[in-house]
Amino acid sequence: MRQLLIALSAAAVLSACASVTPGPKAVTKLEPTKGNTVTGTVRFQQMGDKVQVTGDVRGLKPNAEHGFHVHEKGDCSSGDGVSAGGHFNPTGKPHAHQGTPERHAGDLPNLKANGEGVATFTVETPLLAVGSGAANVIGRSVIVHRDPDDYTSQPAGNSGPRLACGVIVAN
Repeated sequence: MRQLLIALSAAAVLSACASVTPGPKAVTKLEPTKGNTVTGTVRFQQMGDKVQVTGDVRGLKPNAEHGFHVHEKGDCSSGDGVSAGGHFNPTGKPHAHQGTPERHAGDLPNLKANGEGVATFTVETPLLAVGSGAANVIGRSVIVHRDPDDYTSQPAGNSGPRLACGVIVAN
């Protein structure tokens, strides 16, 4: 009987893991805004009802936090990144911490740079999508800011100038 319960438990765990099939992917290559040196790559992967966001960003102020958001427009043509518009917010929610359910879809946790100015990260969010729907990130942009997001100032968290911008494309 005990072996049967163990076998059933193992089967249930494997079944649950198999039910989250990786879906569509997107990527952006971050380029520095005028006068800055921040670069990196950010990847988006649909994983069931969540999107996994992973990447690495270089050229940040060492041992510092930096605001990090998906912005509404896929336009990095201005030298300062302002052409990317505001935070991606298809549901009209207030700006807030990534762990708060009522927030912009584009609100992500601050990047935390190590002593060499590199931030490597993985985060999951149920508010974004890859490839379809109102929360689709393809055709939007990613912005890295100079200062940390305070998660309370409206509408954008008071995270300062834009250091890097990249348009999100299907991968």
